[in-house]
Amino acid sequence: MLDGLVLGSAVKNFVETFHAGDVLFQLVMFIILMALLKKYAWGPLMGVMKKREEYIANEIKAAEESRVEAKKLLEEQQNLLKEARIQAQKMVENAKKQGEVQREEIVSLARAEAEHLKETAKIEIEQQKEKAIAAIREQVATLSVMIASKVIEKELSVEDQEKLINEYIQEAGEER
Repeated sequence: MLDGLVLGSAVKNFVETFHAGDVLFQLVMFIILMALLKKYAWGPLMGVMKKREEYIANEIKAAEESRVEAKKLLEEQQNLLKEARIQAQKMVENAKKQGEVQREEIVSLARAEAEHLKETAKIEIEQQKEKAIAAIREQVATLSVMIASKVIEKELSVEDQEKLINEYIQEAGEER
């Protein structure tokens, strides 16, 4: 019961001290305070927050665009690299083919040159052979004439003939 009395007296004190004018005044002041806070504190604060939100959204959008652009550039670079590799491979293959063609040309030219030198050497050998045969014929004719003149001068025995032929062969060998 004591509690009921204490509570009852507290309510009684509250009602006695409660004035509707004070409550109304405090309510009006609170509303004015809220209006001022909204105008001078919340308005600018919300504007800054809105700008910050827009800035972050723009940065995210720009980063996404940059990422997409970087991905596109990376793909382009990879394609260019692939094309460059293919082109390099083609160049190597062409160089090999060209080297093979040049090798064949060089071998062919070398064979032709060797054949030409061989033919030239054969012709030169044939000419030298002809000259040697002509020289031998000339020497044989000279020896024959010399032998005939010696034979006419004197009659020779078989031994004298061999001796004479050997002498003339020696003389002909020395003249060479």
